[in-house]
Order: sequence, then structure tokens, then C-alpha cells
Amino acid sequence: MREICLVRAPSNLGLRPLRPGHIPGTWRAPQALTEAGLIETLAPLKVVDLDRPAYSTEPQPGTRLRNGSAIRSFNLGLAEVIAGALRRGEFPLVVGGDCAVLLGALAGARRSGPMALVHVDGHSDFRHPGNYDVDASLGSAAGMDLALATGRGEPLLTDWPEIASPLVADEQVIQIGERENRDPDFAWPDINSTTMTLIDVFAVRELGAAKVLEKTWTALARTGWAYWVHFDVDALDQTVMPAVDSPGSPGIDPDDLVVILAGLVADPRCTGMDMTIFRSGSRSDRRAGSAAGFAAWPDVCAALVVRPAPPASP
Repeated sequence: MREICLVRAPSNLGLRPLRPGHIPGTWRAPQALTEAGLIETLAPLKVVDLDRPAYSTEPQPGTRLRNGSAIRSFNLGLAEVIAGALRRGEFPLVVGGDCAVLLGALAGARRSGPMALVHVDGHSDFRHPGNYDVDASLGSAAGMDLALATGRGEPLLTDWPEIASPLVADEQVIQIGERENRDPDFAWPDINSTTMTLIDVFAVRELGAAKVLEKTWTALARTGWAYWVHFDVDALDQTVMPAVDSPGSPGIDPDDLVVILAGLVADPRCTGMDMTIFRSGSRSDRRAGSAAGFAAWPDVCAALVVRPAPPASP
């Protein structure tokens, strides 16, 4: 069984401010979840703490992405940590932070070879210059992570050292949990024209965890490549997990979520995982993270303990 390298990545750079002067609270999540028993549950071999980056609401030169240059810098550092953990045979678990940390995680994992992605998220995060007006407002990378990972957007966050773009090809993406795709004003309907495997929250609730995993295994079997798991806690219903940037309903049933995550991380092809978007800002947010509002948290942590053994040598 591979030992966990826990990476605490306190970045909020990819999120928009909710009001003038607001600083998104996701940077506090690694510490809040640590206080809720993260280390005791996971018993990681190694803990790596990344420095909190400075958040700005102002445009930056040369980019239409909010905090774009800072996001790149933060993710370059994260990529080094992930690459090092994989060289040592460890299982990297990144606790963010916002969803933009997926980019650094993939950039590091890709140094070991081609990669598939299982994207478990209440939003498919597919905003890119082809479906919004880049001149009208700054882009927020936390709502663009899947688009950026598949090569859509500014080279600042699509092109990474030592690896060819994109970080992951469309046909190697399985997106699980989107809740807004059946709305008439769905923000990025062009995702339906890609070759990604899309399993929205309604299908998850209809199929159940076992069949969702079966469908995921079928998609992953196209190449048999290693894969990364991205888990945004807003995949849970807002009645279970209200302390997120964009809460909503419906969500994946907590019991089904545990089965899905446990199945994914137990497979030896699973390279690592990131968990994002828990918002620890107000006192009520912190209660949600450590008590009844995050009832699934202990079981999700327990699921991650069932991590894979290293692949057998050829």
C-alpha cells in the first residue's frame, strides 16, 4: 500500500470576490480540516505545507485571468511537490484551496506519463474564451479548471514545463456530478459536444454508485492509463455541505460519494487526488466543516485510506 503524501495547498487565487473587499475563505480549508481530524484519520507519511499566496482583486498585466500569474507560480511549486511524491512511490493527496490547484497536480503527475482525469464536481468548470466574453470581466480559474486542463484558455495556465499540452485529452476525462447542465441557461453547453464522458448528478442518483463506477471503468479502459481524481466538495448537496463557493442542489448522496471515491482511489491506476472548495471563512463555515454540516467528511477520509498498492514491476 502506498503511503500518503498530504499536501496542504491554501490557495484562493482562482475564485472571484463575492463583494468589494472580499477575500475568498478557501485558503483556510487545509487548516480547518486538519483541526477536524484530517491527519489522525489519514496518518500520512509526509505532510507538505505550501505557502499561502497573496490574493488580488486587480487585473494583472498580460492576462485576463484573475491572479493569473500568481496561479501559475503557485501551481509550478505544487507540480514539483507532486512529481517528487510520485518519484518516491507515494500517493499525493492535495487539500486545497480552490479548484485551480488541479492544474499543478496534473502538471506534476504528467511528468510520470500520460494521464486520465476523473473530475468529481458539482460543476464541470468548463468556462473558456469560446463560451464567454473575456473582455467583459476577469476570468476565475476555479470555474475554468477542466477547460484549462484540456487545453482551452490562456497559455499561461494551459502550457506547463516538460510536458505537451493539453494536460489531459478530452477522451480521457470522466466528469461526474454536474448539476446545472439541464438548466436552459447552462453556462457551457459546448461541453456536450466534446468526447468527454459526462455523468451528471441526475444520472448518478439514478444509476447508483456501482454503475457509476462501472461506467467510469469502461471509459478508463480505453487506454488503461493512470488517472488523477479531482474532488470538489460542492458535489455534495448544499444541505450536507453548505460551506462552499457555489452551493447547490441536488448533490451526490454522501454514501454513494464514499463508495465512488473509495473505488477510484483503491485502483492501482489511481496516481493521486485533490480535494477542493471547502470554504472556511465565517464561524458557521468552520462549524460546517467539522460538525454536522460536513457529515460525510469522516467517511470520505476513511475512503481515502483504502489507497492503492503500487503497480507491479513489469
